[in-house]
Amino acid sequence: MKLLRYGPLGSEKPGLLDAEGKIRDLSGHIADITPAQLSPEALATLAAIDPTSLPLVEGTPRHGVPVAGSGKFIAVGLNYADHAAEANMPIPKEPIVFTKAITSLHGPNDTVIIPKGSKKSDWEVELGIIIGTKAQYVEEADALAHVAGYCVVNDISEREWQIERGPTWDKGKGADTFGPTGPWLVTKDEVGDVQSLGMWLDVNGRRMQTGSTSTMIFGAATLVSYISQFMTLMPGDIITTGTPPGVGMGMKPEPVFLKPGDVMTLGIEKLGEQRQDVVAWTAQAK
Repeated sequence: MKLLRYGPLGSEKPGLLDAEGKIRDLSGHIADITPAQLSPEALATLAAIDPTSLPLVEGTPRHGVPVAGSGKFIAVGLNYADHAAEANMPIPKEPIVFTKAITSLHGPNDTVIIPKGSKKSDWEVELGIIIGTKAQYVEEADALAHVAGYCVVNDISEREWQIERGPTWDKGKGADTFGPTGPWLVTKDEVGDVQSLGMWLDVNGRRMQTGSTSTMIFGAATLVSYISQFMTLMPGDIITTGTPPGVGMGMKPEPVFLKPGDVMTLGIEKLGEQRQDVVAWTAQAK
């Protein structure tokens, strides 16, 4: 099942994607896709609805973040062996965990704003994990039972702020619009083996990233279990899990960073695609 939220920012409605790739309106059954709708019981109720019984949504509406009201946006760094090699950094012994601001969450096709003063804004296609049930000190063998589904995330990063302005990464990761998420939440039963998904990202039609979740150093189950040892994961929390090689700061002979007018397109097998136009920060866009 593919669950989504569609419509203008702040007025999104709940929907699902039918077998023909068309949006069906769920607002006759639920008010929104919220953390309360992500439990196994709630998902089973939605899965039992015949999509053809739901109103068809006409046109091509805007997509919002696929779950409303996420409490945490957790990220993992250097989690692909080939990306660590690209960055000339050692394989981490434990997951590198940091946070992205909730205010960075952004619709999958919404405009990305280069922050005021940014010099090194960069792209990162990533697998997102959306938590469905409370996870606290869970064992790895049980970890995926706490997952509602998966999604695409573009973990946009300001590299100067992340790397050159102190030891913590958070301030390079949390700018407004730096977390495009979606276009939908794909329930785990439909994804199957989450550690064998192809992924890619283009800038202006040029392929920059090509990878697979198979090269993750710490897989989805490991990450959910590990993070739950340090903080309680709640329904609706999102974990974005690292990126394969091909980021701008790793380009040779010189790094390449985002500039106004660029277009990013990206996707993950079974999870959908995103597209973002890049614009400069202005007082009106803040």
